[in-house]
Amino acid sequence: MENYLIYIGVAAATILLPGPAVMLTLNNAMQRGFIKTLAGVFGVALAILLVAIISASSLGIILATSAFAFNVVKIVGAVYLIYLGVKMFRSKVKTNAHVAAQQNSLLRCFMEGFFVSISNPKAVIFFMSIFPQFINLNEAYAPQFILLSLTFSCLVIVIHTVYALGATYAKSKLASEKGSAILNKVSGGVFVGFGVGLAASSK
Repeated sequence: MENYLIYIGVAAATILLPGPAVMLTLNNAMQRGFIKTLAGVFGVALAILLVAIISASSLGIILATSAFAFNVVKIVGAVYLIYLGVKMFRSKVKTNAHVAAQQNSLLRCFMEGFFVSISNPKAVIFFMSIFPQFINLNEAYAPQFILLSLTFSCLVIVIHTVYALGATYAKSKLASEKGSAILNKVSGGVFVGFGVGLAASSK
């Protein structure tokens, strides 16, 4: 239990760090409303759960040991982040909030969250390095792995929901057309920066 509490602290600190998924949640809360933001959050959480499963499989070992496989996934992820960034940067401000909200379905928000997280190969490396620290080899592996994976995904939902609530509360400060335009530019620039950084990074 002591090790599990430490794991919760490490996982929460990792999730709290600003990254593409957090930025997507904040941007969705500002632009699309709380319900559609939650759809994106669940997409992120599902992707994280799948990444955890991949990290425990032979595919995770391939990504960790094969430079080619790692770079392929990395480039795909970088291109997707840059695409999202450019789309945000070039998006026009909608003066009618209801019309703007209708243009983004729950499925679209869910898939954006899913692809932002599933296309980052460094997440696999993270889980492969962190899980062994908290798994007792003298006990059954599967129940421990399932607990750690589900805990991380649940923490993603909780922490991102808190981020979304905070951004929704602050939305009134950026409710003007000028504020929304600035938010689009800043968010787009940040996503492009994340994409370029991922493409230029190594393991």
